[in-house]
Amino acid sequence: MWDSESESGAGRDYDNGVLSSNKHGVQTDRFEQRGKSWFVATDVPSDLLVQIGDFCFHLHKYPLLSRSGKMNRLIYDSREVDLSKVSMDEIPGGAEAFELAAKFCYGIAVDLTATNISGLRCAAEYLEMTEDLEEGNLIFKTEAFLSYVVLSSWRDSILVLKSCEKLSPWAENLQIVRRCSESIAWKACANPKGIRWQYTGKPMKVSSPSWNEMKDSSPSRSPVPPDWWYEDVSILRIDHFVRVITAIKVKGMRYELVGAAITHYATKTLPGLIKEGSTGSLGEEGSSSGSGGMVVSGNWKGGLHMIVSGNKDDQFSITQTRDQRMIIESLISIIPPQKDSVSCSFLLRLLRMANLLKVAPALVTELEKRVGMQFEQATLADLLIPCYSKTDTMYDVDLVQRLLEHFLIQEQMETESPGRQSMSEKHMYDGIQRSNNSNAKMRVARLVDSYLTEVSRDKNLSLTKFQVLAEALPESARSCDDGLYRAIDSYLKAHPTLSEHERKRLCRVMDCQKLSMDACMHAAQNERLPLRVVVQVLFSEQVKISNAIASNSVKETGDPHYQPLVQNRKTLLEGTPQSFQEGWAAAKKDINTLKFELETVKTKYLELQHEMENLQRQFDKGTKPKQQSAWTSGWKKLSKITKMNTMENNEVGGQNNVAQARKPPRRWRNSIS
Repeated sequence: MWDSESESGAGRDYDNGVLSSNKHGVQTDRFEQRGKSWFVATDVPSDLLVQIGDFCFHLHKYPLLSRSGKMNRLIYDSREVDLSKVSMDEIPGGAEAFELAAKFCYGIAVDLTATNISGLRCAAEYLEMTEDLEEGNLIFKTEAFLSYVVLSSWRDSILVLKSCEKLSPWAENLQIVRRCSESIAWKACANPKGIRWQYTGKPMKVSSPSWNEMKDSSPSRSPVPPDWWYEDVSILRIDHFVRVITAIKVKGMRYELVGAAITHYATKTLPGLIKEGSTGSLGEEGSSSGSGGMVVSGNWKGGLHMIVSGNKDDQFSITQTRDQRMIIESLISIIPPQKDSVSCSFLLRLLRMANLLKVAPALVTELEKRVGMQFEQATLADLLIPCYSKTDTMYDVDLVQRLLEHFLIQEQMETESPGRQSMSEKHMYDGIQRSNNSNAKMRVARLVDSYLTEVSRDKNLSLTKFQVLAEALPESARSCDDGLYRAIDSYLKAHPTLSEHERKRLCRVMDCQKLSMDACMHAAQNERLPLRVVVQVLFSEQVKISNAIASNSVKETGDPHYQPLVQNRKTLLEGTPQSFQEGWAAAKKDINTLKFELETVKTKYLELQHEMENLQRQFDKGTKPKQQSAWTSGWKKLSKITKMNTMENNEVGGQNNVAQARKPPRRWRNSIS
């Protein structure tokens, strides 16, 4: 650790981190412990009892007075003539640090390590063991060990900073925290290729290198990943972690690495932040218990599916809640301002815990703005945040509304942001930015529609909240309203007691022209929709078919002055008869008329195959009377012919009978003659 060093000055002896003093009044080489009491192994009886908590030190005045200014004041400034007992409960480092300081005063070798150096340094400052009393006193030697040994080592700097947690404010005032934080920051920002010290982070899995790579690199060392320092700094307390991250940001580390370190630290100290199925560093720490605060089961799927389990009494202590609130507030304050420094999923889960633990409103608002910057990256499971306030709704719909507003404000600011640029660069930037904004709004529109479908099943969700959230996005954000129609249908199914006026008001947020054919077919048969909406759906579909047929005919004829029948939603509504827009639902005559028109439009709505069948049916209807008249005329002709034949046969038969009847007389006449 520390190379041996000799100095000519009396009273100084450095030997591999072992401190010793060759000037003392009582000859001894060790301390003896009996229970909670310490005794000096010497024949000289002790004349001073130092009590620190439950521990008692039976010591001698002279070794302590020769090196400690505080002991001098306590003994000589006391009103008692012969003071034999001193209480030092407030000494930093406690009985352990005082034991080492007392051994140093007696000239016993003290082994300095990274775990005891900070406490011993603070105890030396408390006891005022300065160079004014004796050269090479404890303050000087502990400072030298800190500067030349601890701060040059990565692991020792971490351990010393960790040990400073119980030494506030002494470690802060003595600049131990600042110096260790700076040392850690410098080493974390170092080139990973030049790192030779050991670290706790997991080594990166590397595939089999090629021949050229084997020639250039040592086969015995695996490459160091950029996140090698995450695991080591995650053991620090939140205030010291903030100091380290602040120093690292000043050194110029990439913001995505800083954000990943913050995410890793949050998963270690806030186990309620993780969920089942998460990947990366978030998923690897799924079984972490952190600092013993809130523990959330791993099967959290968002919203009210979160199962919280606490300590044995199933409730949080005030201390645990305060600690976790402080962690969240500190993490929010150090997140890099860049857009993609941390994931939107992490921000939303942090926001969920912030609302649960009642974090300061200003920090919650700041976190909401950060979520709005990358709201298009959110998922439905992360948006299903339970409502922790005293409201009847299951999910915090107002929170999602605020996030959407922050997103739209951010999109508007990015559109107006380009400043001093040339005209060509400005046009190029405007085109790219407009395309990105359009894609982001479309993704957000699909996300909002899915969220509305999920929360619409809540029977306590008011119609106003549903409508405001559905209408928050501009109409251009949705190229298809199938998701919005699905949400409306789900809301109507969960709220069957809505009046006719409320159902019309709900369906007003949907554009019938943007529904797909499947959605139109479903809407035409949906009994929950108002009849007016069904007519608009079928009318818009008829207009689409007419426009499609007309456009095909225009393509064949080449007419450049073609205009579609209905271009937008406004003209569609204006084209609806006036009787539909007023009190048509109350009149039976209008309802019957609408039903008749509905049946007529349904028949026209069928595909081309049905139209061909209708044409064939009409053709059959037109040709059927001519076929009947031909057959009847034929039968009439046949009947006339048969009648004429029968009459002729009857006449021929009568003549034959007369002839036969006249023959006998002839015969008789002939016979007479």
